[in-house]
Amino acid sequence: MKKLNDAIERFALEHPNFGVPGLMRYIVIGEAIVYLLSIFSNPAAVSFLAFDLNRVLHGEIWRLVTFIFMPGYYYISDAIWLFFFLYLYYMIGMTLEREWGAAKFNLYYFSGVILTLLTAILMNLITGYNIPVSGTSYVNLSMFFAFAMLYPDTQFLIFFIIPVKVKWIAWLDAAFFAWGVISNLIALNILGALLPVVAILNFFAFFWTNITDAIQYRRGINHHQMSHKTIQFKNIAREQRRREKQQGYRHKCEVCGRTDSEFPDLEFRYCSRCAGYHCFCQDHIFNHEHFTS
Repeated sequence: MKKLNDAIERFALEHPNFGVPGLMRYIVIGEAIVYLLSIFSNPAAVSFLAFDLNRVLHGEIWRLVTFIFMPGYYYISDAIWLFFFLYLYYMIGMTLEREWGAAKFNLYYFSGVILTLLTAILMNLITGYNIPVSGTSYVNLSMFFAFAMLYPDTQFLIFFIIPVKVKWIAWLDAAFFAWGVISNLIALNILGALLPVVAILNFFAFFWTNITDAIQYRRGINHHQMSHKTIQFKNIAREQRRREKQQGYRHKCEVCGRTDSEFPDLEFRYCSRCAGYHCFCQDHIFNHEHFTS
C-alpha cells in the first residue's frame, strides 16, 4: 500500500497538468442539471445515464461516464438535501484540489470512480445479473475523510448554529459507511455492500502514509508516557509538589536555611556537582561543601 501511495505522489508531481481543473465544479453542475431534468419530467427519464453493463456492451458507452452525474435525489421534496450535499461536495472538492493540485485530486476522484465501475462489472459477471449503478455517492462522501485528515480541527456549523470539528463529523461519516455495508448485506445486496468498501480502499491508498505515521506517532507518545523513566519522573514531581504543599516553600538553601517563601526575591539554584538534588541560595551556590552521597 505504501508503494502505491508513493507512486500516486510521484505521478502527481511529474504530471501537474493531468486531469480537469475545477473538476468538482463540473460534477456539481452536472448533478444539478440531472436533478432538474428528473423533477421536470420523472426519475425514469434520466435512467439512460446510469451504468448498465448490458447496455454498455450494446453500444451505450456514455454510461461509463454519465452515471457520475446522477445525484441520487430526483424529487422536489429532496431539494434541501440535494443543495446541502452539492454544497458540501463543491466546498470539500475545491479545497482538496487547492491543497493537492488538480492532478492528485483528479487521481483521487477518478480512481474511486474506476474502482466503482470495476466492482459493478465483476459483480455483474459473477452473479449473472444485470445490476445498474446510479451515482457515485460513496466516492463523493469519501472526500470528507480526506478533508478530515488534512484539516481535522476545522469547524463546521451544524444547522448553522452548533460548531463541530470536522474530525468528529468524520466519525458520523464512517458510521454511515458502516451502515451502508451492514444494511446491504442484510438485504443480500452484495454490490451495495461493496461500493462503500471500495471507496474506503481508495481513501486508504491515498492516505496510507499519513495513517501509518499517525499511528507510529501515537505509539511513540504512549511508549514515552509508559516508560520507566517517565513514570519515575512523574512520581518524583508528584512527591515534590506534595512536599512543597506540606512545607509551605519550594526551595530551601542547604547552608543558611532561607526559603523562597520567606525571601521571594532571593535566587535559588541546584548544584550539579553535588550527589543528589541539593538547593542553595545565590550566596552559597558557589560557596559550599559539595555533597558526595
